[in-house]
Amino acid sequence: MFALNIEERLLAGDKRACARLISMLENRDEEAVSIIKRLFHMTGNAYVIGITGPPGSGKSTLTDRLTKQLRVQGKKVGILAIDPTSPFSGGAILGDRIRMNDLALDKGVFIRSMGTRGFLGGISKATWGAVKVLDIYGCDYIFIETVGVGQSEVDIVKMADTVLMVMVPNMGDDIQAIKAGIMEIADVFAINKSDLDGADKTKLEIEMNLDLNEKSDYRPPVVKVSAIKNEDIDVLLGKLVDHENYQKSTGHLHETRIRNLKAEILQLTEEELLRLIMDRTNKGGLIDDLAVKVEKREMDPYTAKEAIVSLVKE
Repeated sequence: MFALNIEERLLAGDKRACARLISMLENRDEEAVSIIKRLFHMTGNAYVIGITGPPGSGKSTLTDRLTKQLRVQGKKVGILAIDPTSPFSGGAILGDRIRMNDLALDKGVFIRSMGTRGFLGGISKATWGAVKVLDIYGCDYIFIETVGVGQSEVDIVKMADTVLMVMVPNMGDDIQAIKAGIMEIADVFAINKSDLDGADKTKLEIEMNLDLNEKSDYRPPVVKVSAIKNEDIDVLLGKLVDHENYQKSTGHLHETRIRNLKAEILQLTEEELLRLIMDRTNKGGLIDDLAVKVEKREMDPYTAKEAIVSLVKE
Protein backbone atom coordinates (compact mmCIF):
# COMPACT_ATOMS: atom_id res chain seq x y z
CA MET A 1 0.00 0.00 0.00
CA PHE A 2 2.88 2.30 0.89
CA ALA A 3 4.57 1.61 -2.44
CA LEU A 4 1.33 2.17 -4.34
CA ASN A 5 0.94 5.57 -2.67
CA ILE A 6 4.46 6.53 -3.67
CA GLU A 7 3.70 5.50 -7.26
CA GLU A 8 0.47 7.48 -7.43
CA ARG A 9 2.07 10.53 -5.88
CA LEU A 10 5.02 10.35 -8.30
CA LEU A 11 2.65 10.25 -11.25
CA ALA A 12 0.80 13.23 -9.77
CA GLY A 13 4.07 15.21 -9.74
CA ASP A 14 4.73 15.05 -6.00
CA LYS A 15 8.32 16.16 -5.30
CA ARG A 16 8.47 14.35 -1.97
CA ALA A 17 7.44 11.08 -3.60
CA CYS A 18 10.17 11.62 -6.18
CA ALA A 19 12.78 12.16 -3.45
CA ARG A 20 11.50 9.21 -1.43
CA LEU A 21 11.66 6.83 -4.39
CA ILE A 22 15.25 7.84 -5.18
CA SER A 23 16.18 7.20 -1.53
CA MET A 24 14.55 3.77 -1.74
CA LEU A 25 16.63 2.99 -4.85
CA GLU A 26 19.82 4.11 -3.08
CA ASN A 27 18.93 1.71 -0.27
CA ARG A 28 18.24 -1.11 -2.77
CA ASP A 29 14.60 -1.34 -1.72
CA GLU A 30 12.85 -4.04 -3.76
CA GLU A 31 9.58 -2.06 -3.73
CA ALA A 32 11.33 0.78 -5.55
CA VAL A 33 12.57 -1.64 -8.21
CA SER A 34 9.01 -2.98 -8.63
CA ILE A 35 7.70 0.56 -9.16
CA ILE A 36 10.35 1.28 -11.80
CA LYS A 37 9.48 -1.99 -13.55
CA ARG A 38 5.80 -1.03 -13.72
CA LEU A 39 6.45 2.52 -14.93
CA PHE A 40 9.46 1.92 -17.17
CA HIS A 41 7.29 2.30 -20.30
CA MET A 42 6.90 5.96 -19.35
CA THR A 43 10.64 6.71 -19.53
CA GLY A 44 12.76 7.84 -22.48
CA ASN A 45 11.25 11.29 -22.84
CA ALA A 46 13.71 13.35 -20.78
CA TYR A 47 16.98 14.48 -22.35
CA VAL A 48 19.98 13.71 -20.14
CA ILE A 49 22.98 16.07 -20.06
CA GLY A 50 26.09 15.05 -18.13
CA ILE A 51 28.18 17.91 -16.77
CA THR A 52 31.74 17.00 -15.93
CA GLY A 53 35.15 18.60 -15.55
CA PRO A 54 37.87 19.18 -12.97
CA PRO A 55 37.06 20.19 -9.38
CA GLY A 56 36.77 23.95 -9.04
CA SER A 57 35.74 24.53 -12.64
CA GLY A 58 32.37 25.93 -11.57
CA LYS A 59 30.13 23.05 -12.65
CA SER A 60 27.48 23.72 -10.01
CA THR A 61 27.17 27.43 -10.82
CA LEU A 62 26.98 26.60 -14.51
CA THR A 63 24.28 23.98 -13.87
CA ASP A 64 22.37 26.60 -11.89
CA ARG A 65 22.55 29.12 -14.78
CA LEU A 66 21.59 26.59 -17.46
CA THR A 67 18.63 25.44 -15.38
CA LYS A 68 17.37 29.01 -15.01
CA GLN A 69 17.63 29.50 -18.78
CA LEU A 70 15.55 26.36 -19.34
CA ARG A 71 12.99 27.48 -16.74
CA VAL A 72 12.49 30.72 -18.70
CA GLN A 73 11.51 28.44 -21.61
CA GLY A 74 9.02 26.62 -19.35
CA LYS A 75 11.04 23.40 -19.19
CA LYS A 76 10.89 21.12 -16.14
CA VAL A 77 14.42 20.28 -14.95
CA GLY A 78 15.89 17.58 -12.73
CA ILE A 79 19.39 17.91 -11.29
CA LEU A 80 21.37 14.98 -9.90
CA ALA A 81 24.44 16.44 -8.23
CA ILE A 82 26.89 13.69 -7.39
CA ASP A 83 28.89 14.51 -4.28
CA PRO A 84 31.65 12.66 -2.46
CA THR A 85 30.24 10.33 0.16
CA SER A 86 30.46 11.57 3.72
CA PRO A 87 32.80 9.36 5.76
CA PHE A 88 30.53 9.95 8.77
CA SER A 89 26.99 9.43 7.51
CA GLY A 90 27.62 7.48 4.30
CA GLY A 91 25.44 10.00 2.47
CA ALA A 92 26.20 12.86 0.10
CA ILE A 93 28.01 15.86 1.54
CA LEU A 94 25.38 18.11 -0.12
CA GLY A 95 27.70 20.89 -1.23
CA ASP A 96 26.05 21.22 -4.64
CA ARG A 97 22.52 21.45 -3.32
CA ILE A 98 23.58 24.24 -0.98
CA ARG A 99 25.10 26.18 -3.87
CA MET A 100 21.84 25.87 -5.85
CA ASN A 101 19.63 26.67 -2.88
CA ASP A 102 17.36 29.20 -4.61
CA LEU A 103 16.50 26.67 -7.34
CA ALA A 104 15.11 24.31 -4.69
CA LEU A 105 12.18 26.71 -4.21
CA ASP A 106 11.23 26.46 -7.89
CA LYS A 107 8.34 24.00 -8.40
CA GLY A 108 9.69 23.16 -11.86
CA VAL A 109 13.10 22.07 -10.57
CA PHE A 110 14.03 18.94 -8.64
CA ILE A 111 17.52 18.83 -7.10
CA ARG A 112 19.06 15.81 -5.49
CA SER A 113 22.55 15.29 -4.13
CA MET A 114 23.73 11.70 -4.33
CA GLY A 115 26.81 10.21 -2.69
CA THR A 116 29.24 8.21 -4.79
CA ARG A 117 29.32 5.57 -2.04
CA GLY A 118 32.73 4.51 -3.22
CA PHE A 119 31.60 3.81 -6.80
CA LEU A 120 34.32 4.61 -9.30
CA GLY A 121 33.75 7.12 -12.06
CA GLY A 122 32.51 10.04 -9.98
CA ILE A 123 28.91 8.89 -10.20
CA SER A 124 26.56 6.89 -8.02
CA LYS A 125 25.29 3.38 -8.72
CA ALA A 126 21.74 4.57 -8.06
CA THR A 127 22.02 7.38 -10.63
CA TRP A 128 20.61 5.18 -13.42
CA GLY A 129 17.50 4.56 -11.34
CA ALA A 130 17.23 8.21 -10.28
CA VAL A 131 17.23 9.28 -13.94
CA LYS A 132 14.24 6.99 -14.56
CA VAL A 133 12.39 8.43 -11.55
CA LEU A 134 12.91 11.99 -12.83
CA ASP A 135 11.86 10.93 -16.32
CA ILE A 136 8.60 9.48 -14.97
CA TYR A 137 8.21 12.60 -12.79
CA GLY A 138 7.98 14.56 -16.06
CA CYS A 139 11.32 16.34 -16.37
CA ASP A 140 12.16 17.65 -19.84
CA TYR A 141 15.88 17.85 -19.04
CA ILE A 142 17.97 16.01 -16.47
CA PHE A 143 21.44 17.28 -15.54
CA ILE A 144 23.90 14.85 -13.97
CA GLU A 145 26.75 16.79 -12.41
CA THR A 146 29.72 14.58 -11.58
CA VAL A 147 32.16 14.88 -8.69
CA GLY A 148 35.03 15.96 -10.88
CA VAL A 149 37.86 13.55 -10.24
CA GLY A 150 39.74 13.50 -13.52
CA GLN A 151 40.16 10.48 -15.78
CA SER A 152 37.51 8.36 -14.06
CA GLU A 153 34.88 10.89 -15.11
CA VAL A 154 34.50 8.95 -18.35
CA ASP A 155 31.72 6.87 -16.78
CA ILE A 156 29.30 9.79 -17.27
CA VAL A 157 29.25 8.92 -20.97
CA LYS A 158 27.38 5.70 -20.04
CA MET A 159 24.43 7.71 -18.70
CA ALA A 160 24.17 10.93 -20.70
CA ASP A 161 22.75 11.78 -24.11
CA THR A 162 25.08 14.79 -24.27
CA VAL A 163 28.26 15.38 -22.27
CA LEU A 164 29.26 18.94 -21.38
CA MET A 165 32.92 19.28 -20.40
CA VAL A 166 33.62 22.31 -18.21
CA MET A 167 37.17 23.63 -18.18
CA VAL A 168 38.90 26.73 -16.87
CA PRO A 169 41.73 28.89 -18.29
CA ASN A 170 45.39 28.01 -17.91
CA MET A 171 44.96 24.24 -18.00
CA GLY A 172 47.47 23.66 -20.78
CA ASP A 173 49.41 20.87 -19.13
CA ASP A 174 46.22 19.30 -17.82
CA ILE A 175 44.68 19.24 -21.28
CA GLN A 176 47.73 17.40 -22.57
CA ALA A 177 47.43 14.91 -19.75
CA ILE A 178 43.74 14.20 -20.13
CA LYS A 179 43.17 14.57 -23.84
CA ALA A 180 43.27 10.82 -24.45
CA GLY A 181 40.52 10.30 -21.90
CA ILE A 182 37.88 12.82 -20.99
CA MET A 183 38.61 15.08 -23.97
CA GLU A 184 37.15 12.36 -26.18
CA ILE A 185 33.84 12.04 -24.35
CA ALA A 186 32.81 15.71 -24.61
CA ASP A 187 30.06 16.78 -27.01
CA VAL A 188 30.28 20.43 -25.97
CA PHE A 189 33.14 22.27 -24.22
CA ALA A 190 32.59 25.23 -21.91
CA ILE A 191 35.53 27.36 -20.79
CA ASN A 192 34.19 28.82 -17.58
CA LYS A 193 35.67 31.85 -15.80
CA SER A 194 36.46 33.24 -19.24
CA ASP A 195 37.24 36.65 -17.76
CA LEU A 196 40.50 35.20 -16.43
CA ASP A 197 43.73 35.53 -18.37
CA GLY A 198 44.43 32.59 -20.59
CA ALA A 199 40.85 31.82 -21.70
CA ASP A 200 41.67 32.35 -25.38
CA LYS A 201 44.79 30.19 -25.05
CA THR A 202 42.79 27.37 -23.41
CA LYS A 203 40.17 27.59 -26.17
CA LEU A 204 42.92 27.37 -28.81
CA GLU A 205 44.46 24.33 -27.11
CA ILE A 206 41.11 22.53 -27.05
CA GLU A 207 40.47 23.42 -30.69
CA MET A 208 43.93 22.07 -31.62
CA ASN A 209 43.14 18.79 -29.87
CA LEU A 210 39.84 18.59 -31.71
CA ASP A 211 41.69 19.12 -35.01
CA LEU A 212 43.37 15.76 -34.43
CA ASN A 213 40.03 13.98 -34.90
CA GLU A 214 39.08 14.77 -38.47
CA LYS A 215 37.15 11.54 -39.07
CA SER A 216 34.11 12.45 -36.99
CA ASP A 217 31.12 14.09 -38.71
CA TYR A 218 30.49 16.13 -35.56
CA ARG A 219 32.93 18.64 -34.09
CA PRO A 220 32.26 19.65 -30.47
CA PRO A 221 31.86 23.42 -30.12
CA VAL A 222 34.00 25.32 -27.61
CA VAL A 223 32.17 28.14 -25.80
CA LYS A 224 33.65 30.71 -23.42
CA VAL A 225 31.31 31.56 -20.55
CA SER A 226 31.30 33.15 -17.13
CA ALA A 227 28.80 31.37 -14.92
CA ILE A 228 29.38 33.68 -11.97
CA LYS A 229 28.67 36.74 -14.16
CA ASN A 230 25.90 34.92 -16.07
CA GLU A 231 27.60 35.71 -19.40
CA ASP A 232 27.00 33.72 -22.61
CA ILE A 233 24.98 31.02 -20.84
CA ASP A 234 22.35 31.36 -23.58
CA VAL A 235 25.03 30.68 -26.21
CA LEU A 236 26.14 27.55 -24.33
CA LEU A 237 22.56 26.32 -23.95
CA GLY A 238 22.10 26.87 -27.68
CA LYS A 239 25.08 24.60 -28.41
CA LEU A 240 23.70 21.91 -26.10
CA VAL A 241 20.35 22.05 -27.90
CA ASP A 242 22.19 21.94 -31.24
CA HIS A 243 23.83 18.68 -30.16
CA GLU A 244 20.48 17.32 -28.98
CA ASN A 245 19.01 18.09 -32.41
CA TYR A 246 22.05 16.51 -34.09
CA GLN A 247 21.66 13.37 -32.00
CA LYS A 248 17.95 13.08 -32.85
CA SER A 249 18.21 13.93 -36.56
CA THR A 250 21.08 11.53 -37.30
CA GLY A 251 19.87 8.57 -35.26
CA HIS A 252 22.88 8.86 -32.95
CA LEU A 253 20.59 9.34 -29.96
CA HIS A 254 19.18 5.85 -30.54
CA GLU A 255 22.72 4.44 -30.76
CA THR A 256 23.81 6.33 -27.63
CA ARG A 257 20.87 5.04 -25.62
CA ILE A 258 21.37 1.44 -26.78
CA ARG A 259 25.05 1.69 -25.72
CA ASN A 260 24.07 3.19 -22.35
CA LEU A 261 21.37 0.58 -21.72
CA LYS A 262 23.86 -2.21 -22.45
CA ALA A 263 26.19 -0.70 -19.84
CA GLU A 264 23.34 -0.47 -17.33
CA ILE A 265 22.18 -4.06 -17.91
CA LEU A 266 25.74 -5.35 -17.52
CA GLN A 267 26.21 -3.28 -14.35
CA LEU A 268 22.99 -4.64 -12.82
CA THR A 269 23.94 -8.19 -13.80
CA GLU A 270 27.43 -7.79 -12.35
CA GLU A 271 25.98 -6.53 -9.06
CA GLU A 272 23.57 -9.45 -8.81
CA LEU A 273 26.20 -12.07 -9.72
CA LEU A 274 28.60 -10.62 -7.16
CA ARG A 275 25.87 -10.70 -4.53
CA LEU A 276 25.13 -14.35 -5.32
CA ILE A 277 28.81 -15.24 -5.19
CA MET A 278 29.30 -13.46 -1.88
CA ASP A 279 26.21 -15.14 -0.41
CA ARG A 280 27.48 -18.61 -1.34
CA THR A 281 31.15 -18.14 -0.52
CA ASN A 282 30.48 -16.43 2.82
CA LYS A 283 28.63 -19.54 4.03
CA GLY A 284 31.07 -21.66 6.00
CA GLY A 285 33.79 -19.08 5.57
CA LEU A 286 34.93 -20.44 2.19
CA ILE A 287 36.32 -17.14 0.94
CA ASP A 288 38.28 -16.70 4.18
CA ASP A 289 39.67 -20.23 3.97
CA LEU A 290 40.74 -19.74 0.36
CA ALA A 291 42.41 -16.41 1.16
CA VAL A 292 44.39 -18.03 4.00
CA LYS A 293 45.51 -20.90 1.73
CA VAL A 294 46.61 -18.45 -0.96
CA GLU A 295 48.51 -16.37 1.59
CA LYS A 296 50.33 -19.52 2.80
CA ARG A 297 51.12 -20.37 -0.84
CA GLU A 298 49.22 -23.63 -0.45
CA MET A 299 47.03 -22.55 -3.35
CA ASP A 300 47.32 -19.96 -6.12
CA PRO A 301 44.62 -17.28 -6.72
CA TYR A 302 43.56 -18.84 -10.02
CA THR A 303 42.78 -22.20 -8.42
CA ALA A 304 40.90 -20.36 -5.66
CA LYS A 305 38.85 -18.60 -8.30
CA GLU A 306 38.06 -21.93 -9.97
CA ALA A 307 36.84 -23.31 -6.63
CA ILE A 308 34.42 -20.40 -6.26
CA VAL A 309 33.16 -20.63 -9.83
CA SER A 310 32.59 -24.39 -9.43
CA LEU A 311 30.56 -23.73 -6.29
CA VAL A 312 28.40 -21.08 -7.99
CA LYS A 313 27.76 -23.38 -10.96
CA GLU A 314 26.38 -26.15 -8.72
